[in-house]
Amino acid sequence: MSATQPVRIAVDIGGTFTDFQILDQRHGRVMAWKAPTTPADPSEGLMAGIRQAAERFGFALADVGLLLHGTTIATNAVLERKLAQGVLLTTAGFEDVLEITRHVRRDIYGLAPDPFPCLVDRDRRFGVVERLRADGSVEVPIGDLSPLMDRLRAAAPEAVAIGLLHAYANPAHERALRDAVAKALPGVPISLSSDISPEIREYERLSTTVLNALLMPVVQRYLARLEARLGEDGFRPRIFLVQSNGGMCSLARAAEQPARLLLSGPSGGALAAERLSRRLERPNLVAVDMGGTSFDVSVVQDHVIGLVTQGEVDRLPVRLPMVEMRTIGAGGGSIASVDAAGRLTAGPRSAGARPGPVCYGRGGTEPTVTDANAVLGRLDPDFFLGGAMALDLAGARAAMESRIGTPLALSTEAAAEGVLRVTNAQLAAAVRLSLFEKGLDPRDFALLSFGGAGGLHATEVADELGITEVVFPREPGTLSAYGILFSDLVQDLARSRLYRGDQAEAVAEAVAGLRAEADARLAADGVPDGQRAVELSADLRYRGQAFELLVPWPEAPALPPLLARFHATHRARFSYAAEGDPVEIVTLRAAAIGRLDKPEEARATPAEAATAPGSRQVWQGGAATAWPVWRRERLRLADIIEGPAMIEEAFATHVIAAGWRAALDPEGAIIARRIAA
Repeated sequence: MSATQPVRIAVDIGGTFTDFQILDQRHGRVMAWKAPTTPADPSEGLMAGIRQAAERFGFALADVGLLLHGTTIATNAVLERKLAQGVLLTTAGFEDVLEITRHVRRDIYGLAPDPFPCLVDRDRRFGVVERLRADGSVEVPIGDLSPLMDRLRAAAPEAVAIGLLHAYANPAHERALRDAVAKALPGVPISLSSDISPEIREYERLSTTVLNALLMPVVQRYLARLEARLGEDGFRPRIFLVQSNGGMCSLARAAEQPARLLLSGPSGGALAAERLSRRLERPNLVAVDMGGTSFDVSVVQDHVIGLVTQGEVDRLPVRLPMVEMRTIGAGGGSIASVDAAGRLTAGPRSAGARPGPVCYGRGGTEPTVTDANAVLGRLDPDFFLGGAMALDLAGARAAMESRIGTPLALSTEAAAEGVLRVTNAQLAAAVRLSLFEKGLDPRDFALLSFGGAGGLHATEVADELGITEVVFPREPGTLSAYGILFSDLVQDLARSRLYRGDQAEAVAEAVAGLRAEADARLAADGVPDGQRAVELSADLRYRGQAFELLVPWPEAPALPPLLARFHATHRARFSYAAEGDPVEIVTLRAAAIGRLDKPEEARATPAEAATAPGSRQVWQGGAATAWPVWRRERLRLADIIEGPAMIEEAFATHVIAAGWRAALDPEGAIIARRIAA
């Protein structure tokens, strides 16, 4: 699929900044831009940023043919509980599944652990007299729905979630309920579990359906505001939104299934890592995105990013395909403190954007990781955000001394070093866990560092992990938007049925049905035949297991390669495989992919004239020494940067630790390698 206009824009709307990557196909340049996010109406900040970028880079709004849009709107609505007031219709007797959840104790030593969140109160969960068996056959048909519709009208919901027992096997009862609700409550959004998550496991399916229903009014209001801005100054691009699986979807699909947007923004960074692994010829990358509040870890193995079939947002299960990612509360704004036991901690509390770190001068009083970097000289107080914000170094020092140094009887600089050591240990632990749980060795991977704060910690985190190569990509502060810029349309389909590993004929029939449905979805999205692809996978387990493994299936419907890959995956994950045991196929999956054109981007242009680095006093190991400070845009391919040193650019600073050597790659990335033990 392509657009006739020459400009393609990818946007990632975050809590503080809206990031842009602009590809102008007339000259192949990819340009980065940032603009403040406008929380009251994010579309306002989006349009303001596009206008600023158009003026800065010399294109007209009418030149924009594609707008690829990542957003945290759905995620923030869940985290802040700014959701619609909804109701749940479920099979009579199952009204409390949403509140009972799974019998899992996360805090195994807590006498009174926090209850799992429940988004629909008990008096707004209505039982429906009906019953389907696990094979989809009807045990109890739906009766007269008039009394239920009267109760529903009295509840006056803003959204309705419908999740019936075994609806994944037969959606007929859910669709009958939908038709009755649509007649009783015209215009009220309705979410069916058989549409959003047609899979086994009742609690996870209900949780996903409820989340989807309560998000529908929120996301639909935003999309209406966004569509209302189309036409301003000739701005009429085709718009797609980023899903949690890293693929795009149309505005209509996003309005119907907003739960698919819950990892919309972070998935862009994982997509960028996958693309860069090929461009930089590094098949195995650990991608780490460190922003103001969080540290996101995703793994690229053999040039492919990992996907999972179920994730979680604020302890709420979401049974939808999404990029596999581990997130911890460790970012530049993470607050450092000394607890009652005299222990130094950093995070997960964050100063956020307002007031932010003390050095921002916006009223913050608690020292953060960014303040520690500023105190140690790792940040230039006159060149933060390219000089757009001057840092209050004196305020940062005072907060570090009073809150950390004095309680621990340390100097201000030693206290700041302690904060960084604690933070780096947390970051390394998150990376280590992401690899070890897959049976992977960190020494087989390069570390891809991006996000506004990532470069300040990457080489030191790599030292802790035994990783010997760190990659600092071009424009690391907007890399998530870069990943979005080159993504495709993706629709996920799933079909839960229990097949034995020897039921080849039944499986082949189901696979053919999935392929036909995937092709129909792509046709409905207007994807030409030559740009369609269907990728198949399956969830498998040994008989008696209570969990499944997701296994790619390029040879579908041939079963022997799938079973062999399952055994190999099980061995890699759990160190054993029971190849003689019966295998069950629980869910068949298809990703319907509509290929968007991938125009070539211009190669990076390194500097030609030699430029001597500057210098700054940096405190490390109990003493201040002069570190060379290089400007990224002035680097030549011939320049060799010996650590300790720093490389600065408009929206990021990269620390090259002692024992490391860095140089510019022809693709424009900075590659740092460990040269000393």
